[in-house]
Amino acid sequence: MGKTAIVTGGTRGIGAAISKALKDAGYTVAANYAGNDEAAAAFKQETGIAVYKWSVADYDSCAEGIAKVEADLGPVDVLVNNAGITRDGMFHKMTPQQWQEVINTNLSGLFNMTRPLWEGMRERGFGRVINISSINGQKGQMGQVNYSAAKAGDIGFTKALAQEGSRKGITVNAICPGYIATEMVKAVPEEVLNKSILPLIPVGRLGEPEEIARCVVFLASEDSGFITGSTLSANGGQYMA
Repeated sequence: MGKTAIVTGGTRGIGAAISKALKDAGYTVAANYAGNDEAAAAFKQETGIAVYKWSVADYDSCAEGIAKVEADLGPVDVLVNNAGITRDGMFHKMTPQQWQEVINTNLSGLFNMTRPLWEGMRERGFGRVINISSINGQKGQMGQVNYSAAKAGDIGFTKALAQEGSRKGITVNAICPGYIATEMVKAVPEEVLNKSILPLIPVGRLGEPEEIARCVVFLASEDSGFITGSTLSANGGQYMA
């Protein structure tokens, strides 16, 4: 296949599953991470996938990081914008810092990563940009005004950019996961999980990171070339948009 992919937030949780699935599908993968050196080193040792450290919230860091990846691995054909953070709190208590940190990473991060790669994709006549949004960007979530706003913005970003890339062989799509069995969700007390979360999911279980990863592999492939500007909901029927 000979294609190169970058996965932001690619060493843990959903991102790790995506990185592994793309490698298994034949891609050369660069897994970006922001802060957890120990987890990144363990991931690299386990998978053999190259890891690169920078914050997607900073444009210059993204440009420098991407240049390093392309120097090491070749032109990037597939970008998976997966990195995200939460700074939850009720809006009447939310601080400007809580707002800005989430917007900078979860929304501006898409610009910071995609813009340095866009011209190369246009020149080569091929590209896949896959944005990991969220069910809460579709329906909203109390206590997550910042997160929901950013993830809704990711969907708008996807729809607009898809129109610009379509004639150049570039597709841009979004995936909106629901509750996925990551470390963060598994840390929720079992009683809360069983009484307040699982009853909302018609299929009666959490999703698996690998299920999101399989969606990414399809959208990254040449077989998905007629799909662009789409939002794929992977939430077990919890929210049907």
